Amino acid sequence: MFKNLKITCDEATTICDKSQYGAATISEKVKLSIHFLSCKICCLYTKQNKTLTNLYKGQAKSCKEIKRCLSKEEKEALKRELEKIKE
Repeated sequence: MFKNLKITCDEATTICDKSQYGAATISEKVKLSIHFLSCKICCLYTKQNKTLTNLYKGQAKSCKEIKRCLSKEEKEALKRELEKIKE
């Protein structure tokens, strides 16, 4: 019965990532919590992952408030650079 609750570190990081986006099931979260009892590295990974997610969300929020459009000169320069790549 308990063999079903054991997961590898690879599975733990996958569940951690899914959990960050609300895609992890309750059973996966339980397995992850049990894994944390014996693996401090995965526990640290989860903490760091949460920190990075929160930092990104804060940065993304402020970026959405700023509207930035390319000028005509910048658009033309970009088109020229893209044409060079095509050749």
